[in-house]
Amino acid sequence: MTGGPGSNRVWAELMVEELVRCGVDVFCLAPGLRSAPLALAAEAHERARIVVHYDERGAAFFALGYARATRRPAAWITTSGTALGHGLPAVIEASVDHIPMLLLTADRPPELRDTGANQTIDQVGIFGRHVRWFTDLPAPVAAIDPSFVLTTMDQAWYRSMNTPQGPVHVNCMFREPLVGEAPGGPDFADSLTSWKRTSGPYTRYGMSGPELPELGEITSLLEEARRGLIVAGKLRTEEDALAVLRLSNHLGWPVLADLLSQLRLGRMDASNVVGGYERLLGRREFEDAHATDMVLQLGGACISKVLREYLRRCRPKAYILADAGPGRIDPDHMVTHRLQADAASLCEALRERVEAPSGPGWLQSWRKHYVAEERWTDKVLQDAPSASEPYVARAVSRLVPESHALFVSSSMPVRDMDLFATAGGAPVRVAENRGASGIDGTIATAAGFAAGLSQRVTVVAGDLALLHDLNSLGLAKEAALVVVVINNNGGGIFHFIPGAPTERGFEAVMGTPHGLTFRDAARMFGLDYVCPESPKDFDAAYSGACAGAGATLIEVKTDRKENHDLHASLRRGP
Repeated sequence: MTGGPGSNRVWAELMVEELVRCGVDVFCLAPGLRSAPLALAAEAHERARIVVHYDERGAAFFALGYARATRRPAAWITTSGTALGHGLPAVIEASVDHIPMLLLTADRPPELRDTGANQTIDQVGIFGRHVRWFTDLPAPVAAIDPSFVLTTMDQAWYRSMNTPQGPVHVNCMFREPLVGEAPGGPDFADSLTSWKRTSGPYTRYGMSGPELPELGEITSLLEEARRGLIVAGKLRTEEDALAVLRLSNHLGWPVLADLLSQLRLGRMDASNVVGGYERLLGRREFEDAHATDMVLQLGGACISKVLREYLRRCRPKAYILADAGPGRIDPDHMVTHRLQADAASLCEALRERVEAPSGPGWLQSWRKHYVAEERWTDKVLQDAPSASEPYVARAVSRLVPESHALFVSSSMPVRDMDLFATAGGAPVRVAENRGASGIDGTIATAAGFAAGLSQRVTVVAGDLALLHDLNSLGLAKEAALVVVVINNNGGGIFHFIPGAPTERGFEAVMGTPHGLTFRDAARMFGLDYVCPESPKDFDAAYSGACAGAGATLIEVKTDRKENHDLHASLRRGP
């Protein structure tokens, strides 16, 4: 049996070359010996960009963020053993939220498995059902036609990109010696003559979007509605968002726009869009006067729990949900019609077929209440002596430059941005790890998001989210991120669980106070640091950080109980 360093090198180079031909241009890796063939092959490829990070988890989340921005997978290269486990949180997020991702993990050869060999674990199927496809590549030997390597990479790319998109795991066995020059022997390129003359992949796959279903019944239902609502969930593209606006204008229906719908920021001219609707829906008098009889939801699940409660109380005659993926998006079991279609295609098809069913009074009533609510909220937050958590969300949405994108961490920051973001700022792209809603990997994902977009990103994160991903401040510096951290000394979201703060032991096991600030962390990683107190100070600090060229960490210190009480006051209304 022939093998050795030449086989490792040639297989790794073929893998990298074929993935580049498929469209993979970023390879994220952490140092490791067993993965050296793959890492060195990626580094040597003239069209491959490598991102080296000392933390496997951060490297995996960087790959996730890059794919969020570009809608094509980056490759995560890792060594064997426990290194794989650090990728699981990013893999779960990619799986749940349909983000393409390629996991190239190095492994020991079969003769070392189950022998007690150092750094050898069972890596077969380690990511379980969270991956779209798994393959266990044999250790390279000259007897195997190298075209097998190419077709495997093509299949991995196709499985990751095909609907529903997601992560794919290729486990790669390598024998020692791991690196070195190719030995004499068979020419590995004999069967690849035609492939070498081209610039495309060995196997070409065709992908087409789902065809629109029969729309006759849907058209009739929409025309019968008198108090219809469009719920805009997570939308993937600007084309989808604009198509939703055109349909809402045609129907005369309000659009309850989730933060991740790309319809919330910079949409002052979109009179149909109702942002921060949760502040209105939390009031029973408003809900009773604005009960809907028809819901058309476009895109994925929404952030707001209050919206779900409102729709459960309304029990509309029909609940039509359209999303490009095939999964069930129906936690309350109210969807009557589930269409697998992208929002842009469906909206244009409906706009051609449906006669506008609603009179102007329905939309005008929503809009009147929304505008009044926005004015009152502005006054309350701007007149406060300190920069509150709702104020930070509102100020960032108002001041974020058009040259930036916005990335928001899970837990309270994304809820506050959904509640309080204003339409008066720039129309920037917004993203968040909302698939599984974990707080880990926030900074690393934002850095990858920035790389994919080739622009700067503002990150709004909680203190626990930043502590979870502190190592990735190194990536933040390279990406020149502006990191706004809300430090309320623990888990502020738990104060919103009814009755929880009065329970014995709440502060120790749920409040989790840490007593830390981030000035020294910023200094350690070379970020500028500001700690504003008043609303005016925050505006100046954030605008200054965005105007500068480097990375900045802005720390806003708040009190968890005061934040809870402020939210309660704002929800009650004027």
